[in-house]
Amino acid sequence: MTIGTIAVAGATGRLGRHVADVLTERGHPFVPISRATGVDVITGEGLAEALTGVDVIIDVASWHASDQEAAAEFFRTATRNLHEAGAAAGARGIVAASIIGADKATAGFIAAQQVHEEANLSGALPARILRAAQFHEFVGQLLEWRQGDVAYIPNLPTQLVAARTVAEELVRLATAAPARHTPGTPIPEIAGPRRELMAEAAALLGARRGVEVVGIDDPDIPDAGIAAAGAFLPGPHATLAGPAFAEWLETEG
Repeated sequence: MTIGTIAVAGATGRLGRHVADVLTERGHPFVPISRATGVDVITGEGLAEALTGVDVIIDVASWHASDQEAAAEFFRTATRNLHEAGAAAGARGIVAASIIGADKATAGFIAAQQVHEEANLSGALPARILRAAQFHEFVGQLLEWRQGDVAYIPNLPTQLVAARTVAEELVRLATAAPARHTPGTPIPEIAGPRRELMAEAAALLGARRGVEVVGIDDPDIPDAGIAAAGAFLPGPHATLAGPAFAEWLETEG
């Protein structure tokens, strides 16, 4: 089955930019959806027009802060609007990005992804979800929260993945025949090839930026206990793809 035009919701964001790059490189027609292009997935402004003639939607629109309630409301509204406008425009399906461990999280931005997933899976369009590990690019964001020249980073197990790698898998899913997720089957996951501690990855980047990194074990961090137990690591069915963080750092850091 040939897939026509793809809409990318959140096309100017951290992940969306990579999705747009992959589609451009492969010569696939797509419509970028973001406030920068005059389309607002929350108010719905410009959404019907943007989705006219679109076959499949890739949903990588995201909230900018970690507050669970605000993030959940964003995902609830944006997802409903994408499904309703997409169905009205004749789209055949939607592929949405989520986070590994979303089903286990109890607080913060990751827990809000439960709303995102549920809204997609119960929406008007057939939906596929891809849960990804934390991005390599997230490590630099953690270093920005430093105190002076020292960044205190949790010693949490992770399996960081490049945003570009996630984008390639989202495009693969979007260009396959649209299908609705089968209840009871595992939601696909993608992660990097190597397990490491978040603080160790941050130390590699910190060494380049002149930032000292101190690994910490802080039980007050939301879901620190389940994270330490591996709740946000990929399961046995996950796709593992490089580059690993150290390799990515050589070209991107």
